[in-house]
Amino acid sequence: MYICSVKLKSLIIAVLAAFCAVPLGAQSLDFKKPSGYPMYYEAHDGDTTFFDTIDPIWVFPRGRKMKSGDWRKEYRLIYNFNKIYPYALVGRKLMAQVDSTIAADVTKRSQRTQYIKQVEKELLGLFTKDIKQMTTSQGVLLMRLVDRECGISAFDIIKEYESGFAANFWQVIARLFSQDLKARYEPTGRDAKIEELVQIWDSGQWDQFYYSVFWEAPRKTEIKFDRLKSEVKKKR
Repeated sequence: MYICSVKLKSLIIAVLAAFCAVPLGAQSLDFKKPSGYPMYYEAHDGDTTFFDTIDPIWVFPRGRKMKSGDWRKEYRLIYNFNKIYPYALVGRKLMAQVDSTIAADVTKRSQRTQYIKQVEKELLGLFTKDIKQMTTSQGVLLMRLVDRECGISAFDIIKEYESGFAANFWQVIARLFSQDLKARYEPTGRDAKIEELVQIWDSGQWDQFYYSVFWEAPRKTEIKFDRLKSEVKKKR
């Protein structure tokens, strides 16, 4: 009986060994092509050491008190900045285009007025939908960033391209929401946090920074235009 048991076990082991020896192709296994990239390595005294590089990241633990005293405000600012800053950058390009056009083509006040109205109509068509979807805090942030990029406050922008009356009217409205259209951008003062985010953006490290905070890639704000079609109409 014992001999039979040993023979049976030997038979089972032999069958398993034969099965394992079958070529992999005969088992119809589907192997995926390796992905990734080769790593650098060094061999020294029989040991192989692999090397790789990663981009630097900034880590802000959730719940930890930051310098401002409220980590929720920090997270909200970073989220809003990611969405709003591209509008400020486009605004700088558009304002430069308008100023250049006025300086080169406008010879009469009536031409300037007509051109500004045409620009205003075009801008409303391009940005009204996006602006309506912004929160109050995002709108305030946009004003701060426009001031930084264009070197002029929201009040002075309205006064320059519209009229003093319009500027004063919107200043009153802003006061109702505890805002001041005349307030200038202060990179080393109350806008220091915003300026810090701008520097990270300009350094090309924004995606890594955003990921280190939210653990997900930032959603890109896509603005498909950076030039206006409006032109100065001259009477012939």
